[in-house]
Amino acid sequence: MWKYGDRTIKPGQAWTDSSGVRHPKNWHIWSNAEKTKYNIKEVIEDRPPDSRLYSWSMDKDGKITSKAKALEDSGSGESLVLGLKSILKNNVKDQQGSLLSQTDWAYIRHYDSGTEVPANIETWRNAIRAKATEMEKAIDDCSSISDVEKLWLVHDKDGNKSGILYDWPELEE
Repeated sequence: MWKYGDRTIKPGQAWTDSSGVRHPKNWHIWSNAEKTKYNIKEVIEDRPPDSRLYSWSMDKDGKITSKAKALEDSGSGESLVLGLKSILKNNVKDQQGSLLSQTDWAYIRHYDSGTEVPANIETWRNAIRAKATEMEKAIDDCSSISDVEKLWLVHDKDGNKSGILYDWPELEE
């Protein structure tokens, strides 16, 4: 990002200085001395933190102010504010429900007609439930934002994975 005084100017766009002089859209190719002469400064924006874990804002100069989200719930009744742990556990439950609903047809068919539920579906559904329980326990065991950060599924450059969140078992054919 480039600044002229308090104004943000963009490479490839012409701009007018405080004296009313219009500068060309290729001003960004000027030398550093020329940019300094016109009081043009490059502002390197901070890298935003993970918005799943932090609330943050950026000021006009690209500086980030951030605050870690609360891990635990606060308040009660109508003023209850869910903490990160509750939000993540609700997400796990939602995904679990969505995954299980994909094979509900097998159980409906079983109760309607007596047709056996395929073993692979029953095995997979049990694995989904077990994995959800494992994820929820891992979330409960977190005592800091950095603990939560380690839960997300990540693949390194060699394809190895770490983390537990949202690493669901696949339905075998």
